[in-house]
Amino acid sequence: MNLILNTDSYKISHYLQYPKDVNYVSSYIESRGGRWNRVLFYGLQMFLMEYLSKKITYEDIEEAKDFIKAHGLVFNEDGWRYILDEHGGALPLEIEAVKEGSIVQTDNVLLQIRNTDPKLPWLVGYLETAILRAIWYPVAVATNSYFCKQNILQFLNETGTPELIDFCLHDFGARGVSSFESAGIGGSAHMVNFKGSDTITGAVFAKKYYDADMAAFSIPASEHSTMTTWGKERENEAYKNMVDKFSSGIFACVIDSYDTLNAIDLWGRLFDEVKAKGGRVVLRPDSGNPVTMASECLEKMMDIAGFSVNQKGYRVLPNHVRLIYGDGINPQSLVDILNELKLRKISADNIVFGMGGALLQHLNRDTLRFAMKANAVSKDGEHWIDVKKDPITDPSKRSKSGRLALVRKGNLFKTVRLNELKKEENKLKPVFKDGKILSKVSFDDIRARVKEFD
Repeated sequence: MNLILNTDSYKISHYLQYPKDVNYVSSYIESRGGRWNRVLFYGLQMFLMEYLSKKITYEDIEEAKDFIKAHGLVFNEDGWRYILDEHGGALPLEIEAVKEGSIVQTDNVLLQIRNTDPKLPWLVGYLETAILRAIWYPVAVATNSYFCKQNILQFLNETGTPELIDFCLHDFGARGVSSFESAGIGGSAHMVNFKGSDTITGAVFAKKYYDADMAAFSIPASEHSTMTTWGKERENEAYKNMVDKFSSGIFACVIDSYDTLNAIDLWGRLFDEVKAKGGRVVLRPDSGNPVTMASECLEKMMDIAGFSVNQKGYRVLPNHVRLIYGDGINPQSLVDILNELKLRKISADNIVFGMGGALLQHLNRDTLRFAMKANAVSKDGEHWIDVKKDPITDPSKRSKSGRLALVRKGNLFKTVRLNELKKEENKLKPVFKDGKILSKVSFDDIRARVKEFD
């Protein structure tokens, strides 16, 4: 991707719009609030590695010049040739950010960026489109996944085994996102919190950009086509084939191709064989009202396979039988199901969830009201003048002014002015300067950091 074209059209002419005495521009990114009151910061390193650390080339400039002229705008050819000639194509920028895996309250600075060459004050704003998009999406997915995890964990603490949490929410979202890259970015963001996923691209991205050996795992599972090709009259044979092929381990089987509750009866004839082989079958109803179907299926499975009562007083299926529900699952329906199970004295240990579009796709920049705004300008790079947006028609869009710092007290963060930082540590750390990534974080480090906030 040509980074010069990775912007909005109106950004092209902004180099002509700055005051002549402004040589440096500082901008910052924050979530101004939204669905949650905290965000899980994740995804910046992918953008730095894939895009920002790549050098601008002569071919990039020529391509952009031809395109932008045809697009009806005036191209800043001198500015981009200056970057190529004086900086070898490396972007003369400095970026500092909170560490990935940090869970920060909304309305706090997460990232701050400035130019390091006085002839390029326009470069900071030019990259807003690319860098803001690179931040809001993985942060929104990671945050969505994180709060789902907290909700499931609450029910596991109350009714079952909290140690099971890592595999309680499985990512089914690969086919429902807008692109291959979205699957990789969003899929890996979910893996910060959970270790179960069918989005292979997410695990690939976690390995490529964060050195994860294997960020998530899956199991053999059926789909409707592999069941219905046997025909309704041979439905029992389709299930027996699953047992024959996979029951030495954990495997999943969809059961709503025809009659969900009847399918559980058919499976009831196979449960003992699964148990004898030391395996576990995870049945998957995939239609109907999620709350009703999840609870009724578990009740029927317990009628057939039996159950025990754990120390917390909740019913638990035998180890060789479980349920996964992945149709119509979103953060609210997930909680509704767990509430219904709790009322029925059924432990949350019995069920895991699959989530697709609601996990990776039902999010946008306004979900957490992400924005990037200029906060200071300077003539010499040392003495900064405050800049801010303060619309009288919407005070919620008031931006922060002055060069910023982020401090932490316990699990709470607070944005302060950099010139008012005393002995407190600034949690914004340099991660990029003049085309080079200054430090990298591993996936294990990110996961460990998230747990610090639990």
